[in-house]
Amino acid sequence: MEASSSGSNIPAVTNGKTKIHHAEGTEDLQSNQLEAQIWTKPDIQKRDVDFSEILNAIQEIAKDVNIFFDELEGVNSPSKDDDSLLHHGNLTSTSDDASRLETLREGVPDKNKSNGLYFRDGKSRIDYILVYRKSSPQAEKREVFERNIRAEGVQMEKESSLTNGDIIFVKLHAPWEVLGRYAELMNVRMPFRRKIYYLHRRHKFMNRIERHISRFRGWLPRKPMRLDKETLPDLEENDCYTAPFSQQRIHHFIIHNKDTFFNNATRSRIVHHILQRVKYEEGKNKIGLNRLLTNGSYEAAFPLHEGSYRSKNSIRTHGAENHRHLLYECWASWGVWYKYQPLDLVRRYFGEKIGLYFAWLGWYTGMLFPAAFIGLFVFLYGVTTLNHCQVSKEVCQATDIIMCPICDKYCPFMRLSDSCVYAKVTHLFDNGATVFFAVFMAVWATVFLEFWKRRRAVIAYDWDLIDWEEEEEEIRPQFEAKYSKKERMNPISGKPEPYQAFADKCSRLIVSASGIFFMICVVIAAVFGIVIYRVVTVSTFAAFKWALIRNNSQVATTGTAVCINFCIIMLLNVLYEKVALLLTNLEQPRTESEWENSFTLKMFLFQFVNLNSSTFYIAFFLGRFTGHPGAYLRLINRWRLEECHPSGCLIDLCMQMGIIMVLKQTWNNFMELGYPLIQNWWTRRKLRQEHGTQRKASFPQWEKDYNLQPMNAYGLFDEYLEMILQFGFTTIFVAAFPLAPLLALLNNIIEIRLDAYKFVTQWRRPLASRAKDIGIWYGILEGIGILSVITNAFVVAVTSDFIPRLVYAYKYGPCAGQGEAGQKCMVGYVNASLSVFLVSDFENRSEPTSNGSEFSGSPLKYCRYRDYRDPPHSPVPYGYTLQFWHVLAARLAFIIVFEHLVFCIKHLISYLIPDLPKDLRDRMRREKYLIQEMMYEAELERLQKERKERKKNGKSHHNEWP
Repeated sequence: MEASSSGSNIPAVTNGKTKIHHAEGTEDLQSNQLEAQIWTKPDIQKRDVDFSEILNAIQEIAKDVNIFFDELEGVNSPSKDDDSLLHHGNLTSTSDDASRLETLREGVPDKNKSNGLYFRDGKSRIDYILVYRKSSPQAEKREVFERNIRAEGVQMEKESSLTNGDIIFVKLHAPWEVLGRYAELMNVRMPFRRKIYYLHRRHKFMNRIERHISRFRGWLPRKPMRLDKETLPDLEENDCYTAPFSQQRIHHFIIHNKDTFFNNATRSRIVHHILQRVKYEEGKNKIGLNRLLTNGSYEAAFPLHEGSYRSKNSIRTHGAENHRHLLYECWASWGVWYKYQPLDLVRRYFGEKIGLYFAWLGWYTGMLFPAAFIGLFVFLYGVTTLNHCQVSKEVCQATDIIMCPICDKYCPFMRLSDSCVYAKVTHLFDNGATVFFAVFMAVWATVFLEFWKRRRAVIAYDWDLIDWEEEEEEIRPQFEAKYSKKERMNPISGKPEPYQAFADKCSRLIVSASGIFFMICVVIAAVFGIVIYRVVTVSTFAAFKWALIRNNSQVATTGTAVCINFCIIMLLNVLYEKVALLLTNLEQPRTESEWENSFTLKMFLFQFVNLNSSTFYIAFFLGRFTGHPGAYLRLINRWRLEECHPSGCLIDLCMQMGIIMVLKQTWNNFMELGYPLIQNWWTRRKLRQEHGTQRKASFPQWEKDYNLQPMNAYGLFDEYLEMILQFGFTTIFVAAFPLAPLLALLNNIIEIRLDAYKFVTQWRRPLASRAKDIGIWYGILEGIGILSVITNAFVVAVTSDFIPRLVYAYKYGPCAGQGEAGQKCMVGYVNASLSVFLVSDFENRSEPTSNGSEFSGSPLKYCRYRDYRDPPHSPVPYGYTLQFWHVLAARLAFIIVFEHLVFCIKHLISYLIPDLPKDLRDRMRREKYLIQEMMYEAELERLQKERKERKKNGKSHHNEWP
């Protein structure tokens, strides 16, 4: 699909001279600098062109060199950084003469002049905005940079701010010639022929089924979740075959209007591509807009929004004012929360990278529906079977069973029946359907990822990302500055570039890994502090004056510990971000993508450990290593480790997950939308006070966009990180909290509209960039899926009472040896799961202040505790019973069987589900075949036309074989 010519068209370079063969003669250019510029010029690099194009390129390069050094003659443009001519609201044109501008302004619609999207001539659309301050000390670099921008053919206008005379807006417009040249260099795919869809043959049985389904659909509402096609514009590029743009084959492409052939997102992406490759100072590393933004030469750089997102007229009666208004009404508005997202329009306006994020978020939200439904079913199953649960009944009726104190001294003896409410709440989450739900969620995670591959393939096909490959990335300026003295040849580009020695790279990675390990130790220390807090406050709440808190001391301890833990998580997150930045910059990644991947991995690891460390402690360590009454294990030989509630530790895990998940999502939503809303409101308030409401309404579009908040410095990192951490909460401990998918679903329905509202109304328009997938996040999702299988196996086997109940039902209960496990087989389970302790064996520091006489009128001799130990008068007092070892063996066996079974199912599903749908594969093959046929016919047609023209002009040559 690319233009090609014979190798003889390549200029010959010998002995520092460049010789260009042309029809009128040969031109010799003696400058070595010019020779270097020729071979690095973007419109000649890696591309074969004809003689005239090479000559034109050389003339442009010569002009470029003259402008760049500003010492040769022929520089007829004034200094564009001379801001003395600028006034508030006045324009200084740098694209043409003033007289020509005045001529162009006459007969141009006033609408284009006033909406702030065009130059003052009303015809040249603004493709990009640069913002700088006149007081900035980098005027010389900025002046050279802008001269070289004009040398590339980009038109430029300047205008001062209406609110601050120190702020200057530089408006850039790329004419058709520049767009065509760089679109060819960037391999921008453009539509050239309408698609002919190929429908494979269906069997009669399938046709009959589809007919019945369509008849059933007639009773349902007409696609309530889809947007009306009348409100959406004609996204015609999705119905066309596309190919890399080529100026030599321009007649193949569908061009109705050159001004609208390249959409606004593509135009801004091309201009940004140019700005990233323009020099601002002599030297091979003094290049690109990013460096000028870093050193303060420019304050901001962004493409414009397409006007206002609000309109006085209804979109149903008058249509959309622009794509931004359409996105607001059909995507970012709360009234369309149940509608599918207009992904094609999102992709057209914001680019493929942001479009893929919202496509993934929408797919994840849709896949949460079955998980939320099954989780809600498990919870409702617990509600309906609550009155039939034998274990809960025994706990509620155990008024004669006295439990040992759960803390030293201040905690009293308590009846087991006092924990009746907690036993019932535990049954809501820990019931017979819990194991099924754990298996289902492990399989669900695999199905979600496998079907996302298929969905991504369809999106990549529709958005022309199948054959797209990322360009060779530029080296980061920090890497160049650090290793500029050591160079080696790049095997891809064949140019020398800075090189980082292997020993230096390894040493930096070791230091970075040590920093990660240290921060994980800080997390563990924070969890240790929470553990100490729980141990200390249990005794404090047990001696509290208020009876409500005193009687529920353990629940109060858990609730306050979770809230404090959440505050520590939020504080440590701020520290983690700075440490991750420091460690990533210490590693000195070579390119921006390497830097982004390294930073992403560190931040995810830090936040994941920070968010889930206390949850892991509660799930797998709380109450597991406490010892037994009379021989408690203690921290620093002082604090007694916390025990589980008489009804088990699962209620603590549920509280931890529920509170953290709700608080985390609420805080994230506030920070995502509330913070930019407050910032923009404060900015608007100051503008109203200084300039009035009417003056503010007349601000041009670049002024309005400049007052919006810039997109996060890390792009979509925060959005992805929030959803990935939520995915971890939804899958890792879902066996202990089946309502997690439902909470995630409700949050995501809000999240989609919050993010859409933020992108459309509160942020400056981000640069439209391309991407084929969600990047490193997919690998992280796969890792979370594997971890979820392991953690859910341990939650079911260790945290819940599923295995002890199963062992009792089949081995020790009334139905032992009969192969049954109904509720009648659980009679006597509570008594069998409790051990007996002699009160006189208490340690002095553990002995409670009360002697338990309030229960029976005389001091207690025995109390009960959760464990499988021998009674105090046995040959080995408080030794483990045989039932303990049976339960332990069953737990280990369950973990092994569960993991192997689920992993086998996961791998089987991964194998059975192909990455590409069959119909998509057939469409791709047919499209490839049709494109080859079309290009062959077009080339044959061109040759026939040339032959006819030669015959007509009498220049026919018979070179064919006889």
